[in-house]
Amino acid sequence: MSLPPGFLDELRNRVSIAQVVGRKVMWDMRKSNMGKGDMWAPCPFHHEKSASFHVDDKKGYYYCFGCHAKGDALSFVRETENVGFMEAVEILAREAGLKMPERDPRAVEKADRRSEVAAVMEEAVKFYRLQLSTQAGAEARDYLARRRLSAQAQGRFEIGFAPGGWQNLRDALHAKGIADDLILEAGLAKASQNGKAPYDAFRNRIMFPIRDPRGRCIAFGGRAMDPNDNAKYLNSPETILFDKGRSLYNHGPAREACGKGGQLIVAEGYMDVIALAEAGFNGAVAPLGTAVTETQLQLLWRLHDEPIIALDGDQAGQRAALRVVDLALPLIEAGKALRIAMMPAGLDPDDLIKAQGREAMQKVLDGAQPMVNLIWSRETEGRVFDSPERRAALEKRLHEAISRIKDPSIKAHYGEEFKALRQELFRAGRPVARPGGRFGGGRPARSGQAGWKGAPVQPLPSTRSTLLATATGENVTEHLREAMVLGICVAHPALVAEFESQLDRVPLVDPAHDRLRHLMLMHVDAPPEELRARLEAEASFDLEKLMALPHVRTAPPVRKADDPELARMCLAEELAKLSADRAIRAEVEEAMEDLEGLADEGVTWRLNQATTARHRAERSKLDDNSDMGEDRSALSAQLQAMIDKEIWRKK
Repeated sequence: MSLPPGFLDELRNRVSIAQVVGRKVMWDMRKSNMGKGDMWAPCPFHHEKSASFHVDDKKGYYYCFGCHAKGDALSFVRETENVGFMEAVEILAREAGLKMPERDPRAVEKADRRSEVAAVMEEAVKFYRLQLSTQAGAEARDYLARRRLSAQAQGRFEIGFAPGGWQNLRDALHAKGIADDLILEAGLAKASQNGKAPYDAFRNRIMFPIRDPRGRCIAFGGRAMDPNDNAKYLNSPETILFDKGRSLYNHGPAREACGKGGQLIVAEGYMDVIALAEAGFNGAVAPLGTAVTETQLQLLWRLHDEPIIALDGDQAGQRAALRVVDLALPLIEAGKALRIAMMPAGLDPDDLIKAQGREAMQKVLDGAQPMVNLIWSRETEGRVFDSPERRAALEKRLHEAISRIKDPSIKAHYGEEFKALRQELFRAGRPVARPGGRFGGGRPARSGQAGWKGAPVQPLPSTRSTLLATATGENVTEHLREAMVLGICVAHPALVAEFESQLDRVPLVDPAHDRLRHLMLMHVDAPPEELRARLEAEASFDLEKLMALPHVRTAPPVRKADDPELARMCLAEELAKLSADRAIRAEVEEAMEDLEGLADEGVTWRLNQATTARHRAERSKLDDNSDMGEDRSALSAQLQAMIDKEIWRKK
């Protein structure tokens, strides 16, 4: 159902988010300001004692400084009640006394038809349940007993039996006044090809009702009792209620379990889901007889940020897991991924739980691996990389996998991970280097140089405790710039409102910096003289740590609180440099990836050396605090020299 323009805005205007949230939390009255709509409470999304969950009733949003949950009244209802978007809209509309828009007559007619078909499906559930307890269902009951499926579990999942006759269900539904057109539309019967009466779609099968998140029976899955049957498992055909690629078995109960903090486990079949749920893993679902689809992935991510794919431990299960990973690669984003739990060889979750108990299954889930590990194993397992050609082929395959990722940040992290794994693999598989040799795992020694480096020079006592001496990786420069940006804002709070859009867009790698930035933006409407006081009250530790940094404490725009023009110029320059540095680094990394396999390793090594030298120079300048700029002329000359020498050409 589509909503008319302006309806959601009207709904948000009528609903007080403080009242909506207040039903789920206890406000901290010492920290909250009721008159200004500035409310604080322990977070309802994670267990804590301190009041880190903030609600701004005037702006209509919430944010948790602990788990970083954020949103408006609609998202709060969706998360806490674990309902869909339209259900959340209906809940808030009733609360606000706002009438839901009238539906289109055709849509109403279609909805009525769906309701009729859903009622027919419920009658079928009752029929199949009854048949399981009759003499005709004796063999099915024996099978379920051998699978150690208790009567309680059979009742919980409404398992039934379709007897072997051709029209048992049809006759039972006719007796209740249900016409053939509805039985056919529900997918419970099939039309005869030779002009005879319709016949039952499911015969001599154990029946598993499939329900949607709202609890309506939309389809059935049937397990054949005859071992010679062409299809061991058979699902309902697609109907106005059922779309196989958009549905999950046990969707509703799993959504409820995940809403309470449970893990989401994706198994292969009905019996696996039932075994998991009976063992206490209530957040278990299964696709319906097909490989996981893109739509089902999106459904899984609505339930949980990191679903665990727990497929059978045979070759088919491993191939299925890899297909899911390949499908997910273009869709993953920050905080949305998959983990893969490979079952022991020859076992599925049902077998493992029955043979070794819940603890064994929990151990498998605890050992679930990230997607990057599975891709690496697929490309390297059973292969030998004893030649440049084989190593180049590996790099090409990994690059193809990375190129399918759309999120630039995740793509960069995958590249770094694969690079580290390649270096480790190639070092382990190559001869040990001797002084002056070429097989040390790094670049060859140049003429006149020893093959081994001397002992690293230790930092001086005056710099041993600084960030530049203790930090690892290339993010230290960004960390220093981030600190400088925030330090200038603290010293000159009036600039926060002026640079609000730039501060909101720039990504901050340090969590403490991100918390301070969010607090500044949250109080951007406050008078400048109050901003520093609010930061000290709400994030005193992060603020003290920031302002104690030497390069922040001694910076001219921070020391000269009476010179706002200098601070404005410096802040604009630092924000520009922060964005430019990240853009340049991303471009260089992408260029180096593109060069792999096209040019010799000396080219990529020289590019790496050039960027490393640039980072070293910037760090030195920041540590000395002698200049907040950079030697553009020297850098331009270096790059021009590289262009003039045409370093990309093989000599």
